[in-house]
Amino acid sequence: MKVILVADVEGLGYRGDMVEVKDGYANNMLIPRGLAVRSTKGKAKEANQLAREKMAKADRELKRAEDTAQAITGHTFEVPAKAGEEGKLFGTITSKDIAALIEKELRVEVDRKKIHLDEHIKTVGFHEARIKLHPQVEAIVHLKVVPE
Repeated sequence: MKVILVADVEGLGYRGDMVEVKDGYANNMLIPRGLAVRSTKGKAKEANQLAREKMAKADRELKRAEDTAQAITGHTFEVPAKAGEEGKLFGTITSKDIAALIEKELRVEVDRKKIHLDEHIKTVGFHEARIKLHPQVEAIVHLKVVPE
């Protein structure tokens, strides 16, 4: 029996997918729990429309992430921080600080949770931060930490 999934079902498919399942599985599990509906011509067209909309949305998100990565990549940001005589910082430079710096200098908003540091920045010098903007797009930002 062909059914259209109303919700994501692990091991079977995602919302809007049309899948072929055994009659018993559809009638006893998927349909009563509201996870799927029987496929008809009208519902099939609706599922195809949903799939096209999902693909268009995914393309827009990818394009937005690529534009943001292009704007960010290649910039070296100077980060002033309080430091001791040996170049050790009093505290650390966090992803929140980096996100605020990018927004201030480039006027590009980046979620701090998407900024990945290899290690905590606790010293003066050059460091790199990776920003995962999309599962397929990553930008690398260079940081120059200088003492105040």
